[in-house]
Formats: sequence, C-alpha cells, structure tokens
Amino acid sequence: MSVDVRALAATLDEAARDVRAIPPLTGAAPFDVPTAYAVQRAVIERRRLRGERLAGVKMGFTSRAKMVQMGVDDVIWGLLTDAMLAGPSVDLSELIHPRIEPEIAYLIGREVRSVAEAESAVAGVAVGFEVLDSRFRDFRFTLPDVIADNASAARFGFGAWHPPRDLSNAGLLLEIDGRPVQTGSSAAILGDPARSLRAAARLALGAGITLEPGWVVLAGAATAAVPLPKDAHVRVTGAGLGSVEVTT
Repeated sequence: MSVDVRALAATLDEAARDVRAIPPLTGAAPFDVPTAYAVQRAVIERRRLRGERLAGVKMGFTSRAKMVQMGVDDVIWGLLTDAMLAGPSVDLSELIHPRIEPEIAYLIGREVRSVAEAESAVAGVAVGFEVLDSRFRDFRFTLPDVIADNASAARFGFGAWHPPRDLSNAGLLLEIDGRPVQTGSSAAILGDPARSLRAAARLALGAGITLEPGWVVLAGAATAAVPLPKDAHVRVTGAGLGSVEVTT
C-alpha cells in the first residue's frame, strides 16, 4: 500500500500546532523506515516554509536497552530548528505531554564532509537538555511512527560551551525543584557520546545533509526521560561542564 507522505506530514504538523495527540499513523496506513524519514523531512520542510531555520541534529535510541525494546540495531535521528531552542523558560501550553532528559551537546565549528571529520569539527561541548513531546497518544508508537514524528523532538537547550574534551564517562544530574530525579553517565550514550556524534554525521550525510557551522548535535539521553511538570525549575548538571537551567 502506498502512502501520501505530504498528507502524513500535514497530520503530524497540525497535531503539533494544535497541541493535540493523535493515534499512530501506522495504525491506518503501515509504512517502512525510509518512508518514515521522508515524512520527517516533509514535516521539517513545512516548518522551514514558515520561516524556521535548521539548527542541528538530535539522536535517539542511543542506549542498548532502548534499541532492544524497539527491536532495532541502529540509532534514529531527527532535525532541530531554531524555533525548538528553549529560552529561559518552556511554555508547556504549546506541548502535549512533555518529558525532559539530560543530554551532551556538541557545537559544530566547521562543515562536516565525512564521518572521519566529525570529531575534529567540534568547536565546543556542553551539558544540555531535550524536551520530548510525542505527537502520539500516550507516547505509544512504532519505529516508523517515531521517526516520522522527528524522533519526538520538541525543545532543547544547553549551557555554556567548553573546549572539546573526552566525555566518555561524564556524570550527569537532572534536578526538578532542587530534587534529584535522574543521575547517569554519558557512557550510557552508545558507550561514548562521540560515537553518537559520528553516527549523526553518517546518517545526515547519507540523507544528503551536511552538519554546518553553528549547528548543535544532541548526542542522546544519558538517563530515562521524566515528565516535565508545570511551574517547575529544572537544572541539568554535567561533571566539568557546569549546568543549564530552565523553568516552566
């Protein structure tokens, strides 16, 4: 069965804009992973036509446990736009059922033309966060669904940039209203977030997209994502990387 990529993209885009959860797309019209990425690109193109600019790449399924859970043997990825960059606060009225997770962020300093150039192209590293917000009801979806939905991307932020360094085992702490809710290590990100950075370059290049100067790569979650409550103060701290804070 063929599917209408643009129609599926419109359904997802409108669900996000209307802050409305929808059933998984594959329930009505099953499609494969390549088609899912085509839908994802079509969603991003709709956003670009409204004036948003590409700002980077986000990685998903970067833990072995998540890969096993979803029955995959590779990471997934999505695209970030400037409209997803959070300020000092996140407006939860714009989101359906947001969750937040601590991240390692990479700042791209020059164009990445090959996977081999990915690490040398990094201009800075920072502790960061990503706010996930699946457009699907109850955060339930198949692999093609979540890929089409831009890997549940919603908002992101990062702290001060630091010179590139070894981040293979950096401790990360997520606090909400001063209470620790998640602790973990960057080693949970494919064993070393640098592997996720290289995967980002590989997948982007394979799709004809070049990581550009000024872009951010979110390497993936170091812990499980937790619900993001209203009227909360969130702080993510990374060993040797300082912290980043956001309120709701």
